[in-house]
Amino acid sequence: MLTLVRHGRTAANAAGVLQGRVDNPLDEVGEAQALAVGRSIGTESIDHVVCSPLLRARQTAQAITDRSGVDMVLDDRFVELDYGVYDSIPLSDLPADVWAQWIDDPGFTPPGGESLLDLRRRVWSALEDLTQVAVDSHVVVVCHTSPIKAAVQWALGADAELSWRMRLDTAAVCRVGFRGSRPVLTSFNDIGHLADVNPQG
Repeated sequence: MLTLVRHGRTAANAAGVLQGRVDNPLDEVGEAQALAVGRSIGTESIDHVVCSPLLRARQTAQAITDRSGVDMVLDDRFVELDYGVYDSIPLSDLPADVWAQWIDDPGFTPPGGESLLDLRRRVWSALEDLTQVAVDSHVVVVCHTSPIKAAVQWALGADAELSWRMRLDTAAVCRVGFRGSRPVLTSFNDIGHLADVNPQG
């Protein structure tokens, strides 16, 4: 089984700021969310924990590994989308024509950044490497919105445009099972473990 976990909230998430590769820590709510994820998933039988190298993901993964006793392995292919020149700006300040192009064209690459198709290629490569392991064991991947949405596309055999039809909350959990070596999405945006924590942002 493959369990995909989005990191807990950061101040940038709460403020609606694009943070891509900016290495922000979790805020107070995000720390509580990470602990909740750790309590929920960390007690399961886990064989491997793979994590984005960014701090917010590592802090979230740490809450899981503290419970499970499994060391995390960093994989750059699960890092968040590179927003280029638009990193660190409020989403509300993104020019309307840029936003429209981003939605209409998965090949759109912001200056200094990467496209959703580029992200998808690297995430799918990482998932293919994990498939045989995840067929026979439980792999937890802690990362970000865009890589998880790309992973869902991979599981469903869907186009990149599906990204814009998904909402993924902070510290949400998605699950992918397998029929043979074929991935099957079994749950999406599960936040039941956050009942006592504000999951917004």
